[in-house]
Amino acid sequence: MRVLYVYCHPVAESFHGALRAVTLAGLARAGHEVDLCDLYAEGFDPVLSAAAHRAYHDLAANRRGLEAYVERLLWAEGLILQFPTWCYGAPAMLKGFLDRLFLPGVAFDFNDPADVKPLLRNVRRLSAIVTYGRSRVHAWYMGDPPRKLVTHYVRWFVDPAAPVRYHALYRLNTASEEVRARFLARVELEMERY
Repeated sequence: MRVLYVYCHPVAESFHGALRAVTLAGLARAGHEVDLCDLYAEGFDPVLSAAAHRAYHDLAANRRGLEAYVERLLWAEGLILQFPTWCYGAPAMLKGFLDRLFLPGVAFDFNDPADVKPLLRNVRRLSAIVTYGRSRVHAWYMGDPPRKLVTHYVRWFVDPAAPVRYHALYRLNTASEEVRARFLARVELEMERY
């Protein structure tokens, strides 16, 4: 399977760096073709400029400057999003990636505004690997925006039969080495089964 792995963390030596390593190892063992899209390392510009906003509905112009990223998204059969939860949400970098790439003519058909249709049917599997500083109860109390971003928002655009897997580690800030190691092992095994 062709997998676009969107990785969103600025610090290579972080726990997310370790998660990235086991994710890539598991996917490699499963024989998947992986395109690692490291948003920070690639210097992705998450800002939707005034010019880009003006061109948003212009199918001939809205991909300008994003052609390579659009091609990568359309190439993918699997999509994995990995990110930390900051202020009970996804990092601005990831939100900007979605704002800029989920365009009319790419992610959805907006020809009839009363009947918008999803277009990312090429994506047949969707997964997320997410960490939280607080407990699941706190995330739930706040509405758990990261989970909804993946399991509701991004989910709408992809193949309706696509399985969605959400791997979350809560209380990362106080998690023991044992808890972290178990999560790493679980993610690696999940990626081997992807």
